[in-house]
Amino acid sequence: MITARALLTRSAPLLACLGLLGVWQVAALILNNDSFPTALEAIRAIPSIVGDKESLINILASLRRMAIGFGLAVMVSIPLGLLMGRSRGVASFFNPLLMIFYPVPKAALMPIIMLWLGVGDVAKTLVIFLGVSLPVIYHSFQGAKAVEEKMLWSGAAMGLSAAQRMVRIVLPAALPEILTGCRTGLVLALITMVTSEMIARQSGAGNILFNALDMGQYDTVYAMIIIVGAMGIGLDAAFEKLRGRLVKWSEPGFEI
Repeated sequence: MITARALLTRSAPLLACLGLLGVWQVAALILNNDSFPTALEAIRAIPSIVGDKESLINILASLRRMAIGFGLAVMVSIPLGLLMGRSRGVASFFNPLLMIFYPVPKAALMPIIMLWLGVGDVAKTLVIFLGVSLPVIYHSFQGAKAVEEKMLWSGAAMGLSAAQRMVRIVLPAALPEILTGCRTGLVLALITMVTSEMIARQSGAGNILFNALDMGQYDTVYAMIIIVGAMGIGLDAAFEKLRGRLVKWSEPGFEI
């Protein structure tokens, strides 16, 4: 039987969203500004966007770029972060480079990347890749660094090679921290995806948003913001569910 507390916990995200929409509705009615439509007007514009074939193709193109950029970043960043965590030499080489690159807004690199690669998918995917890589590298590095040396000594005593110890000991032990970095990277992937599409306006959700802004279709602008927000919530919830299954053993109260 579900208790009242459990029900409140499960419904908290929905209540928070409804509360935000309520504040938005009241604020829009008070301000009465054409450039700030009410929440209901924005919500009513969503079916026309989702039901339009061209808009749907644009949104799916955005998700494709995001998936490719995120996937490539994870494939490159996790091994690099693990190596940095277990090798002082590798960490000493890459740390200064990462510290220089980290503060730079990734969207600010878009004009430079456009000069190199044009305004197509490759440039936008590269920006997403760069935005995701740093948090995944950092958390992988921290996770690998925190692995107890005794575990590695035990693995070496059992005849495991350095590569086998990395895969069978370091990777599983660092997995909770790695997935935290991946979750942060997923949010940044969505942000850089929309931002890059607003700068290099060819296709995608950001292109729909910016074109609507140019034409003064403010209900469409805010409807796209809601759609992007819903995409973020859905992706984060799906990833959190996957993370819970992969590292269930690390949760408090878990019993084997």
